[in-house]
Amino acid sequence: MAPFAGWQMPLLYSSPKDEHMAVRERAGIFDVSHMGQLELTGAGAHDYLQARLSNDLDKLDVGQGQYTLLLTEHGGVIDDLIVYRLEDRYFLVVNASNTDACRDALLAGLPGGVELADRSRDWGMLALQGPAWADSLADVGDAEPAVATPYFSIVSGEVAGASCLLARTGYTGEPGVEILCPWEATEAVWDALQAGAHAPAPAGLVARDTLRIEVGYPLHGNELSLSRTPIEAALRFACDLEHGGFVGADVVMRQAREGTAERLAAFELTEPGIPRAGQAVLANGEPVGEVTSGTLSPVLGHGIGMAYLPADVAAAGTEIEIDVRGKRKAARTARRPLVDTSPTKKG
Repeated sequence: MAPFAGWQMPLLYSSPKDEHMAVRERAGIFDVSHMGQLELTGAGAHDYLQARLSNDLDKLDVGQGQYTLLLTEHGGVIDDLIVYRLEDRYFLVVNASNTDACRDALLAGLPGGVELADRSRDWGMLALQGPAWADSLADVGDAEPAVATPYFSIVSGEVAGASCLLARTGYTGEPGVEILCPWEATEAVWDALQAGAHAPAPAGLVARDTLRIEVGYPLHGNELSLSRTPIEAALRFACDLEHGGFVGADVVMRQAREGTAERLAAFELTEPGIPRAGQAVLANGEPVGEVTSGTLSPVLGHGIGMAYLPADVAAAGTEIEIDVRGKRKAARTARRPLVDTSPTKKG
């Protein structure tokens, strides 16, 4: 266990590699009840969020979700989050370390007739991830509604006798469902899943980190911060550049047109070594950046990571070096995801 954003979080249950491969090959489950949940209601909730969040809410029908960003007026990332459109409200799932910042930023400009409620202590959250996620869910409830629900959609369903929201989202690159259940029922839902015939492997923060690095998902505090913009972070897809109008849009749209001096790139080591955050990245023998996230990939068997690099160096296939504990290790930039988890690639 280790402290994280005011919580005691499990780093591992067995071994990070075993947990990682369970998610890639079968199914694993993460207790992510530390994540924050905010609800906005009222006739003006849509228009207000459309002016605050970077993506286009008009694309969402009831029951759909969207990856989006809450930005400062200078384009810095307060948080990357998922917003769901429900029948009677908008439901935001935000990062635990940024729950207060998101709530305060949204409250600061909240118009009359719109209400914001922090439901972070009302909901528990379990992330069931991996190719066999539906078998695990079927052991404890009716999995069909979730199975029939497209990626990035959300439905209501009963799990182990509890009325839950089932969101077809995750942070591993694998198919799965994030189970939002009443806080008091979370332990019972977890135990029921563990008692099922297709019990998912319990997985901790270490495996969650290695899984997301393999597919190139950014983490706030590593790749994302108040000093980095969506364009630098290669999150252009999460910004409505056609209409703009959201806080920070002027900066984001200008950078989209003109480019940025640096941008986030993935890399792979081409010799043994394990990169870690904070280590120097070199090109032609000169420092050009720092590793933001690094690990040993259980699937690929070699070191991988991400770093902000000059735009010309960030291009895929560029030869670089990583200073791993004083030793320069050969590497090259690469396209994300480093591990392709799409069904066609996995067979």
